[in-house]
Amino acid sequence: MSAEAVLTTTRSVRKRLDLTRPVDLAVVRECLTIALQAPSGSNRQQWQWIVVTDEAQRAAIGDVYRRACHEYLESAGAAGKLFADDPDRSAVQQRVHSSVAALADTMGQVPVLVLPCLRVAGGLPSGNQAGLWGSLLPAAWSYMLAARTRGLGTAWTTLHLSYESEVADILGLPADVHQAALIPTAYYTGTDFKPAPRQPLDEVLHVDRW
Repeated sequence: MSAEAVLTTTRSVRKRLDLTRPVDLAVVRECLTIALQAPSGSNRQQWQWIVVTDEAQRAAIGDVYRRACHEYLESAGAAGKLFADDPDRSAVQQRVHSSVAALADTMGQVPVLVLPCLRVAGGLPSGNQAGLWGSLLPAAWSYMLAARTRGLGTAWTTLHLSYESEVADILGLPADVHQAALIPTAYYTGTDFKPAPRQPLDEVLHVDRW
């Protein structure tokens, strides 16, 4: 796959994750090795990666995610409630809403769950955190891109962070390890991945001044 193909066809996979096909840990390790090439502020590399394959732990995390997801789906900011006055965008949002709801019920059955984390001594700073999380999130996205090239589907999810401490207890995380996302990872069904509908560039581009 060309870089452009990978970058434009790495979609969030929720309904089409293959829950029955095992994922070899060696493949996940390959993807994470690539992820470690991402930029990191001051080259600190404070990232930590939790890969969950244990059935009981996946189920427990899935229970937390389901609870958080159902709360989100009932909220005013849920995907399916956005852009209601725009028929085209609303139709897309309804599909996203449906796939999010589907993942809520299957997260605990996904073969591999990956949690990118930061280890920060003394707790998270009260000031600028952009550089801090910016030293982890590119690596997490690189992991997802690498997974795509190996026939694996992923989805960027953060809803479980409403109950981050519960997941930390499930995984035995130290107090100075902070979760950034929960990335379900599995082989997918179908092959018709394509660029998603997006706003035209000129609607969001500003050159020199706003």
